[in-house]
Amino acid sequence: MSQSAIGNKMITQIGILVHDIEAVSKAYADFFGVDTPEWFWTDTPDKAQTEFLGEPSQARAKLAFFNMDSIQLELIEPDSYPSTWRNHLNEHGEGPHHIAFVIEGMKEKIAIMEGKGMKLQQKGEYTGGRYAYLDSVPQLKILVELLENDR
Repeated sequence: MSQSAIGNKMITQIGILVHDIEAVSKAYADFFGVDTPEWFWTDTPDKAQTEFLGEPSQARAKLAFFNMDSIQLELIEPDSYPSTWRNHLNEHGEGPHHIAFVIEGMKEKIAIMEGKGMKLQQKGEYTGGRYAYLDSVPQLKILVELLENDR
């Protein structure tokens, strides 16, 4: 058996793209029997330093999180700027976008994944860490998001 490319086999999050975060958040809250989470905007471009396909991007998104017992469900409503979120929503409609893993060594892990043919699509910073989306659709049929939290 070979070693995990990212050093972690625990999926921490499933990301779902939506057109209306308020309506879908309420639907999930009703389904799970929990309070509807507050949504919030991703950090501003100056703070997020978002890059999409290797170029700086103004893209932002509304996010809402459901912290379940074993996994986090992330709802994402993108703004109109080009991004992995906007492109995927335009091309495929609402639904699953990514599975996420918490990792250490972002640059190293991106290099390993790219060596396996999974090209970096988007990366950026968030308060407390950084993220990267890799195009693993040809191999895994879904994008992979790497999350690295500051210690």
